[in-house]
Amino acid sequence: MVPVLSLWLPIILSAVAVFLLSSVIHMLFGYHHNDYGTLPDEAGVMDALRPFNLPPGNYAMPHARDTKDMNSPEYKAKYAKGPVGFLTVLPGGSMAMGKELVQWFCYTLVVGIFAAYIAGRALGPGADYLEAFRFAGATAFIGYALALWQNTIWYKINWTTTLKQTFDALIYALFTGGIFGSLWP
Repeated sequence: MVPVLSLWLPIILSAVAVFLLSSVIHMLFGYHHNDYGTLPDEAGVMDALRPFNLPPGNYAMPHARDTKDMNSPEYKAKYAKGPVGFLTVLPGGSMAMGKELVQWFCYTLVVGIFAAYIAGRALGPGADYLEAFRFAGATAFIGYALALWQNTIWYKINWTTTLKQTFDALIYALFTGGIFGSLWP
């Protein structure tokens, strides 16, 4: 068994590597540029929603408060008439992403900590590179990829988008596993 604190360097280096990799993937390669479609008459839809002054949050339409509402003839009629959808509203104003980038980096640290914990519980000091790679990499893959799938299942995020994000997660996991394997005590 290897304590998590003994793995501080691979935790930090894997977080930095994933942070940089994700930046390269999203800015340089461009295969995520079509993850979201453009609304027909985008300006008209935005103008129609603006008077409602929607606070930032997640919305469902139609919305049912509980299963009783969901089974009502009124709800079923709204659902059948459409459109049916989920809407995430963000605050207007600046497009600065500093807060999100800090949160993303913190998330990469959390994934690294879990990778360290799982690998550290499974392996002892002096473990083989490939063993450390497998445990840390598999844990990182789980952390970066698997929760994405439930958004596709339940909230209808496009499967192509989720599979591209899963591919990104595989790249992140391979780098995380490689760093842990290389720096295993």
